[in-house]
Amino acid sequence: IHYYNNERISLKLKGLSPVEYRTQTPIAA
Repeated sequence: IHYYNNERISLKLKGLSPVEYRTQTPIAA
């Protein structure tokens, strides 16, 4: 599941800014 989350984070980073990406994924904080 960890690798799956990493892939989704990378995809979201391309569409969202780091600040928004961090807000959407508190687990990565």
